[in-house]
Amino acid sequence: MTRLYNDPKQFSDEALAGMALAHPGHVQRVHGGVVRSTDSPRGSVSVVVGGGSGHYPAFAGWVGPGLAHGAACGNVFASPSASQVYSVVRAADNGGGVLLLYGNYAGDVLHFGQAAERLRAEGLDVRTLAVSDDVASNTPENHRDRRGVTGDLVVLKVTGAAAERGDDLDAVERLARRANDRTRSLGVAFNGCTLPGAAEPLFRVPAGVMSVGLGVHGEPGVRDVPMGTAAEVADLLVDGVLAEEPPRGRDGYEGRAVVILNGLGTVKNEELYVVYGRVAQRLEDAGLTPVLPEVGELMSSLDMAGLSLTVTFLDPELEELWVAPVDTIAYRRGAVQERGRREVTADAVAAEPIPEASAESRELAQAITDVLEVLRATAVAAEPELGRLDAIAGDGDHGQGMSYGTTGAWRAASDALARGAGARTLLVRAGEAWSEAAGGTSGALWGGALTAAGAALSDDAPAASADIVRAVEQGGQAVQRLGGAEPGDKTMVDALVPFTTVLTERFASGDPLPRAWAQAAEAASHAARATAEIQARRGRSRVLGEKSVGTPDPGATSFALLMSAVAESGLLEN
Repeated sequence: MTRLYNDPKQFSDEALAGMALAHPGHVQRVHGGVVRSTDSPRGSVSVVVGGGSGHYPAFAGWVGPGLAHGAACGNVFASPSASQVYSVVRAADNGGGVLLLYGNYAGDVLHFGQAAERLRAEGLDVRTLAVSDDVASNTPENHRDRRGVTGDLVVLKVTGAAAERGDDLDAVERLARRANDRTRSLGVAFNGCTLPGAAEPLFRVPAGVMSVGLGVHGEPGVRDVPMGTAAEVADLLVDGVLAEEPPRGRDGYEGRAVVILNGLGTVKNEELYVVYGRVAQRLEDAGLTPVLPEVGELMSSLDMAGLSLTVTFLDPELEELWVAPVDTIAYRRGAVQERGRREVTADAVAAEPIPEASAESRELAQAITDVLEVLRATAVAAEPELGRLDAIAGDGDHGQGMSYGTTGAWRAASDALARGAGARTLLVRAGEAWSEAAGGTSGALWGGALTAAGAALSDDAPAASADIVRAVEQGGQAVQRLGGAEPGDKTMVDALVPFTTVLTERFASGDPLPRAWAQAAEAASHAARATAEIQARRGRSRVLGEKSVGTPDPGATSFALLMSAVAESGLLEN
């Protein structure tokens, strides 16, 4: 388990701060992550990588010449927020455009995509690539819709080396996509990992069993099989990745490959070397030549007991980039050219002025703040249970994310209220804070919902009950627009749509807002419970297939819980 921490909520920030203090020659802190301490040629491409914390050396340990120019780092197993990604990109930009690399997870796709849109609107040429190497998470024909795991390192190594030699953004992006399309990974777990402050691991693997196809965010595997010897584990992994080996002689592939045997947290190097002996034998038998193979802890999952195998089928250009020099905290090879120091001014986040608001709008802002306090208290109390639900078929961080998000939103709202904010501004600030504090998919969706709801209100005019209902409708539409989920996908939307539908119908039929809200909350609760019978079609639990049946969706459950808490609070009576 994770034993050394102060406040679990500060674990990621404190770890990142300690890393920067220990390695000032490699990285320096900025809002949202780290950037290189060394300079890069003006006009060159910048490569920014990122994802949740808990995966050291990914992602901050990969920043330096030959690899990334910056890393955006979220909370443990949660994607960084769009504002964090934006901040890191601005600090890492060299003027030649930016490639954003991240694992193919819904939260990362949402937040990195939102940051890219904002940066493009400001005139920066930004490209994005979601790494998708995990063979357990989708079929071969849907390779680009798989999860990203240790293949992140190979794709980053290729793109970092291409940027280092002076390739333009088009070429760097082309090589990144080629590397991703040629990379395959598969992992097994012998036990789950434990979040800082948690008493139990996210999942347990029974004695004598190993879980195949785990995710690096603590997701359990897609199937359980009897525990094997080191050689049998090696055979399982090799068979999994070589099943998709391309034909020799096509597109420059002649049987040369990157090979990474990765420890996920508690499997020791000696054990990995025992496994690698069999891996090397199997590769030799298959006529495949490893090129500078790597064995060790290259992408962890806190203290998970497990390992993964990654193979990238090389062509001559990809091989040249793989073997090129690199110098980062955790990954070094060859000699890189000496560089001067890069000075980055720490972000001074000045408080933006609060627009003037009418007395009526400020009164509504007070009521909204009170509602956010109810959401915060409810989410904090429910954190363990929501985490438990999420760990069954996901990564176990949903309770933490909801606690962080509601707390951040309430604090931002309280600050805006003290500065005289009206309802519109207060909700927008609360939405931004929810996204920033929570990260992950839920952070992006709830943040977007509050921001969209705020747009339906005004800082100048009073709001009637009809305006509140319209704001809720717009918030719900934002969630569906951003996440792309539909009822039946086993997501938050399965509870949200019944809630908004019943709320609007009952209010239109003449029910007062408190009664309409209570009926809507009851519909949401019923729908959330019903998700237990649905097989997930979206989100991280999608890859588990029938293993997701029998447990209600955590996002739908938390939504119904919060809406019910508002109904029971009596605040809507005012």
